Amino acid sequence: MKGTLDTHLGNVAIDNNVIAEYAGGVALDCYGVAGMAGINVAEGVASILKKDSLGKGISVSLDNNKLSINLHIIVAFGVSIQAVASNVMSEVKYKVEQFAGLDVEKVNVFVEGVALVGKED
Repeated sequence: MKGTLDTHLGNVAIDNNVIAEYAGGVALDCYGVAGMAGINVAEGVASILKKDSLGKGISVSLDNNKLSINLHIIVAFGVSIQAVASNVMSEVKYKVEQFAGLDVEKVNVFVEGVALVGKED
């Protein structure tokens, strides 16, 4: 599915994968996010995705040119999950709307794990 923008010069179609990759980059920039999660459905195991596969931890759906975004994240140990999720929701909504020119109806955050980051032995 693609979001479309009608302009006086013509139409612009934006593939959902483009929006997913962008939303993943925005989420990774948020404080407390250790990474995006890829889920092995067969085993029910979450793993941190590499930066070149951010879109795999995200699903984007489009209904009447309004986006719904589901993000699967891994949070850093010791941070407030509620604060991180709230920040991710607002940042992704704002920045995707600015980037794509489409309304974001909702951003759902699924916390799939906790990671120790930045710890030295």
